[in-house]
Order: sequence, then C-alpha cells, then structure tokens
Amino acid sequence: MNGQKNRRNTGEMAETINETEKEIIADFELFDEWTEKYEYIIEMGLKLPPIDKKYMTDAYKIKGCQSSVWLNSYEKDGLLYFEADSDSAFVKGEIALLIKVLSGRKPQEIIDAELKFIDAIGLRQHIAVTRANGLASMIKQIKTYALAEINKS
Repeated sequence: MNGQKNRRNTGEMAETINETEKEIIADFELFDEWTEKYEYIIEMGLKLPPIDKKYMTDAYKIKGCQSSVWLNSYEKDGLLYFEADSDSAFVKGEIALLIKVLSGRKPQEIIDAELKFIDAIGLRQHIAVTRANGLASMIKQIKTYALAEINKS
C-alpha cells in the first residue's frame, strides 16, 4: 500500500475516496446473497454514532426521502464531516455508507465523487424506486453542503 493508511487496520481515514469505495466493494463481495448485504447495511447503520437531538429537526431533514433522514455537516481544518440519523434501519445504513466514503474529505473531493461503489455492490438495483430516490436525495444534500462550504471561502 506504499505507506497509505488503511481505515480497517488503523482506524484512520483512507487516503482517497476511491480507496474507501474499493474497501466497501471488497466487504460486500464476502456475501453471496443480497439478503446478507441488506443485513450488513442495517448493521452499518447501527454502528453510526448518534446525532445530537438538536439536529433532528426539519431544518436538517433531507427532502425527497420516504423515511426521515437528518443530516448535519461541519468543517474542521478544511475538511467536511457529516453526521446523520434516520427512523429507518436500512436508510440509516445507506447514509452510514455515504458517510464512510465522504466524511472527512475536502469539499471539492465530495462534489467530484462519482460514488461508483453504489452500483458495484448492487445497491441501486436491489432497492425500490422510492428508496433509490431517497438515496439520490441524500447524495444531493451531502454535495450541497460541500458546495456551500466552498462558497463560504
């Protein structure tokens, strides 16, 4: 790995978004059935740190999601971090995946991220249209926060 950090072994952020996406794809390749992947996504949501209740208001609620999803962002040392929660275990897992890939990144990296892992793990083709629309809304909101951070500069 040429000295690059590996989040699984060190608990630190991977070097690039692509590297993190590859880790997620590798994790999902361990499962044979989509039901196992579905359970893993729910498990990821359960591991998501709780969001402060003050962010669980309409001002932080993502529009376009069938379930309630609250997303907050904050900047630290030029990097943008995200925290979120949902009333749906599966949706909380979806946002946990997005946070794993995009949190702690430069705003421009977030905007430029193609998020190829979503199709690579089969997520988009195994969820209902309403869930796919919600996933798109979550991505849009994350990228909107990143754009707002760039525009502050």
